[in-house]
Order: sequence, then C-alpha cells, then structure tokens
Amino acid sequence: MITLSGLKLSELENLTEEMGASKFRAKQIHNWIYAKSVSNIDEMTNLSKDFRDDLKQKAVITDTRIKTKQVSSDGTIKYLIEYSDGECVETVLMRFDNRANLTACVSSQVGCAVNCSFCATGKRGFIRNLSYQEIIEQVLTIQRDTGLKVTNVVFMGQGEPLLNLDNVLKALEIFNDDFQIGARRITLSTSGIVPKIYELAEQELQSTLAISLHAPNHDLRAKLMPIENKYHIDDIKKALLNYVEKTGRRITVEYILIHNFNDTVESAKELAYLLKDLKCNVNLIPYNNVNDTKYQKSTNDDIMRFKYLLEHSGKKVTVRLERGADIDAACGQLAGKSN
Repeated sequence: MITLSGLKLSELENLTEEMGASKFRAKQIHNWIYAKSVSNIDEMTNLSKDFRDDLKQKAVITDTRIKTKQVSSDGTIKYLIEYSDGECVETVLMRFDNRANLTACVSSQVGCAVNCSFCATGKRGFIRNLSYQEIIEQVLTIQRDTGLKVTNVVFMGQGEPLLNLDNVLKALEIFNDDFQIGARRITLSTSGIVPKIYELAEQELQSTLAISLHAPNHDLRAKLMPIENKYHIDDIKKALLNYVEKTGRRITVEYILIHNFNDTVESAKELAYLLKDLKCNVNLIPYNNVNDTKYQKSTNDDIMRFKYLLEHSGKKVTVRLERGADIDAACGQLAGKSN
C-alpha cells in the first residue's frame, strides 16, 4: 500500500495518471492532505465514491497513530506517535498566549547516538533514522488532532538532525513547498556535526541553524556532550563561520544553564569572547530536570547575570520560555517511550 502523506504533487499526479484520472484529482488529494489534514480517504468528499474506493485499494493516507497524548497546564501538547514498525517518537505543539505562531517541535530519529548527559533521549541510544514521511507525519498528526495550522517547525525533538540529513532536507522541502511554511520559520538544531555543517552551508538554505553549544570551552563541553571529543569546539566555530559566510544567515547559539557548572561569571565572559566574531543570537535555556542526572537549574539571579554579561558584549540574548515541563515536554526531557 502507498502512504499518501509525504507525497509531493508530482508524485500524486503520477498516481492518478496510473489510475486513469486527471491531474486535477491529484491537486484535490494534495489539498485534502496538506491544507485540510484529513486522515481517511472517505473524508475527501469532492472525489467520487468510485474513485475513492479505487484509491483505497492502492493507498492509505497514514499508517501512524497517536499512542498517548498529554496536555500541559500551559497549553503545550505532547504526542507519543507510533509508526508501523512499533517504534515511537515524541513531538510537541507549543502555543504562546500572545502570539499567533503554533510551533511543532519534531524528532528526526528514534533515540539518539549523541548521548548528551542532560538529555533524556540519549539514554535510549540510537535506534534508527526516521524517513522524511515519518518526520512530516508528526506535523500532520498535530494538525489532524487539533484542527490547527502549524506555522513554525523546529528540529529540536529526539535525535540529531544532521545525522539524518537527507531525510531532514526532504522533510524541510515538503514543509516549505507543500505545507507552505516559510523557510525562515524552520529551525535545524545540531550538537555540532562538523562535516554536515559544511555540507549544509552548500545548500544555502534560508532556514535557521541552531548550535547546541552549552559550554564556552572544550573541557567543560566534553563533560556535557561526548560528541565534543569527536568534533572540537574550535572546529565547530570554524564550520559556523563558514556557514554564515556562505548563507548570510545568523546562527542561533543554544546554551543550557546548569547551576554552578556553566552559569558562572567566568563562563559568561569566556562565551562572549568565543562568540565575538560570530554573527549569532544567543538563546539561554534554564535546565529542565531529567531523571538520573545530578544537575540543577540555575537561579533566576544567575540567569539574569549571565544574560546581562552577554548582552554587554553586544549580542542579542533571550531566555527560553519554559513550556510543557509538567508533562516532560521541555528541552531535554523527551524520551519517546510509552512508560
């Protein structure tokens, strides 16, 4: 059986041609999938019943299901999505009271090989990559369930997007072309896979690249992120400078603040020096509790002091608004397991 979600218009046209129908039928199917987010072929009511019956012999819209759904007190929704092979990932819809934006935080892998010490996903290890169809199914699932239109996508869920770059780029293309989500409303986050950052620079994308830095030097970063021992922070910076030069786009630097670890005055000053010649904004992320870690969240005073010191160096700095922590949907808390 063919899975329709994830097919581009040209692919749907090939399908309808094989069925002896016009290209116009393909446009109708495309509209039902991406604009109206239906989950059942019988919901495509402007197609004849005979055509729908023929289509059901060849295809399904989706083969995924919502295994669990949790709603936070702040309106954030976390879905555990099950694919046809039984593997699951989590995806999150974030809503903000004073904004029209609806942001989907999507996963790119089942599990993760990077194994950052502050992140729940890495504790599972790497299981497999998601196909581009499985990635976009996360946004379609949100839209089907809520009846809302996702306006922004961040690849900040489970997995390392640049270790599944081909599927991620294909999904990004579909979000852009078929969902009509502007490239500048899509963010790819990476722990610093240096060769892939150079490869991504050659794509000259207009999407935002975010680097999960989380420390101002090699020794401190290696304690948080084993990937630092493979891709040194100095080499990451060179790759980012090249990315900015090639694309003209500003980098987002993500930095988790952990009490008495990387939130000191010395760390702030060292980070400011590291970033002084990089075209970037800094997003500070108060640490979210994850089981089996010894870390604690920085105090509000330490967070504001760290922010002030970076701003004083000339950088634009924001503190990420915590969303969904009460349902383990905040940064670093996604596990992707039903238990």
